[in-house]
Amino acid sequence: MPTVLFVCTANRVRSPMAAEIFRALLKQKRNDWRQWQVESAGTWAMPGQAVIGEVQSVLARYGLDVSSHRSREVNGDILARSDLVLVMEKNQREALWVEYPEHASRIYLLTEMTGQAYNVPDPIGGSLADYEQAAAMIRRLLEEGFDRIVALALQHARERTPSSGQE
Repeated sequence: MPTVLFVCTANRVRSPMAAEIFRALLKQKRNDWRQWQVESAGTWAMPGQAVIGEVQSVLARYGLDVSSHRSREVNGDILARSDLVLVMEKNQREALWVEYPEHASRIYLLTEMTGQAYNVPDPIGGSLADYEQAAAMIRRLLEEGFDRIVALALQHARERTPSSGQE
């Protein structure tokens, strides 16, 4: 089962948005969507917090519900079971590379999935329009990078799962 982990700072805005939008895209585009695990976490998360209210409002417009989401901090166990880790900012990637070098080969910027490398801005403290822009950007990145995300997750899942010897 391929596992994709989205990481932001507090796990209350961008990574829950990305995880929920990606789940919806998997359901639309892949017959095996039930076999996928999609998770999120934060580099500086305070565990157990709900998403920011604006996130729920914006995602509801996409027909998505993150009301049951609770924040959690990224750690070695979460990274160990993730086949692909997509972060929102370069400093998050660098921090994870330094703290967890054994997982560095599976950690990328979300924007790298579209062949670029820039930060996804954090709308925290901004207007509802800022949250709408963040969700639209994340959705566009996930749609444009979908095939690469799937390919990398499947590739890393195969590399991490020993072959059963059966063909």
